[in-house]
Amino acid sequence: MLEDGKIFLGKSTKPEYLDLRLANRHGLITGATGTGKTVSLQVLAEGFSNAGVPVFAADIKGDLSGVAAPGTGKEALVKRAKEIGIEYAPDKFPVVFWDLFGEQGHRVRATVSEMGPLLLSRLLDLNDTQEGVLNIAFRIADEQGLLLLDLKDLRALLQLVADNAKELTTAYGNVSKATIGTIQRQLLVLENQKGDEFLGEPALAIKDLMRTDRDGRGVINILAADKLMNNPRLYATFLLWLMSELFEELPEVGDLDQPKLVFFFDEAHLLFSDAPKPLVDTVERVVRLIRSKGVGVYFITQNPVDVPETVLAQLGNRVQHALRAYTPREQKAVRVAAQTFRQNPAFDTEKAITELGVGEALVSTLEGKGSPSMVERTLIAPPMAQVGPIDAEERRQIVAASPLRGKYDQAIDSESAYEMLAKRAEQAAAEAKAAEEGSGGILDMLGGLFGTGGPQRKGTMTTTQRVTREVTRTIVNQTVGNIAAEIGKSIGGRQGSSIGRAIVRGTLGGLLRR
Repeated sequence: MLEDGKIFLGKSTKPEYLDLRLANRHGLITGATGTGKTVSLQVLAEGFSNAGVPVFAADIKGDLSGVAAPGTGKEALVKRAKEIGIEYAPDKFPVVFWDLFGEQGHRVRATVSEMGPLLLSRLLDLNDTQEGVLNIAFRIADEQGLLLLDLKDLRALLQLVADNAKELTTAYGNVSKATIGTIQRQLLVLENQKGDEFLGEPALAIKDLMRTDRDGRGVINILAADKLMNNPRLYATFLLWLMSELFEELPEVGDLDQPKLVFFFDEAHLLFSDAPKPLVDTVERVVRLIRSKGVGVYFITQNPVDVPETVLAQLGNRVQHALRAYTPREQKAVRVAAQTFRQNPAFDTEKAITELGVGEALVSTLEGKGSPSMVERTLIAPPMAQVGPIDAEERRQIVAASPLRGKYDQAIDSESAYEMLAKRAEQAAAEAKAAEEGSGGILDMLGGLFGTGGPQRKGTMTTTQRVTREVTRTIVNQTVGNIAAEIGKSIGGRQGSSIGRAIVRGTLGGLLRR
């Protein structure tokens, strides 16, 4: 329910709202499994959509797909609406389904270049040394003008680095073939897990996530993540990439009357589990700065302790569902969760967290000039769309009628690093062969011109033969030098010179030593 630029969340001793002007200050939804986190997420998504704000959310269990169908008016939902003083009015919302594997929605792709070495290192579980070599590979791709779009491009680039490891070590730092081999094996593991289907073209256009329907309601973009969760690292890396892309592409807009997009990150603990400090620092920086781009980020996880303190401090709007406290570790987690709220003298926050029923939550949102409200024990409003998943046929019909139908379904294999390096190799081989054949012809011609006039003793050379040798050496040197220079130009820069020299040494070296 939307009232005066606010989203209705539920009722405590008074109605509880989320102010749209402060919705880009981010938020957190926490609670144990089965306590109502997904329902709270759905209520927020419906509210943002009604306000004309597009939403992107990962659907871990498939339950969130129900926003595409009208609610069924179940007795429990109607009763809850009556308890909090609103009318239950079944509704459905504009939805676009996405899927990294293309099975339950439009396929989502990103290019290797867009991912960058930091996120790829996280995805491939590389150590610091391996990440350093990957950074060198990306630097070489930039210098050589090599487009990195898909997995075969990255493999071809790594092969180029391995083949020239000795020369690159002098210029960029230590590059070992063993390290390259390890990265290549990790790429194979990623491919076996179908992670390579995410890398390629056409890449997702951010503007396609920021759509409204003809009625002005924000489109709810739902990522099918049930199968994606079989590879948690790919799931977390993809969502971090998406946040980073939003941050990089969207212009600065300052504080708006409402966000331009709201991003829900379910199972947020996966992003920070075993994450290196540079990655956590990146997340903290993106969360801190992306609000000025008009984007709100909402993390959904079981407990606030799943989120690093530097990130947690940026999350101003909180919905805390029940937590269990059977073990010392769980009891400590409850205390930490209670301490994140502005305390209400009317009740014991720590005790209330363990007593909340399903559909109840402790709510604190930003108000006024951005200060948090006192925490309130709140009955969460019922969603107006269907609670629970739609069936496969309904999903297929929605995907078929989508305005994005056909845009992302077929992969595009543009000319990129793999093709460019293959062409360069073919050209270099052809020119080397032509040079070798041409040099042989020159020797034969000069040998006939300056004939010896008879056999000579082994190890001796006539004046004519010496002249022949010197003239031949001069001509061949000039020819090979020109070829090497052209090969260097075609390949470019330091790498081209290295390959040119290798061709001279390998193919024609024996000839020049005669």
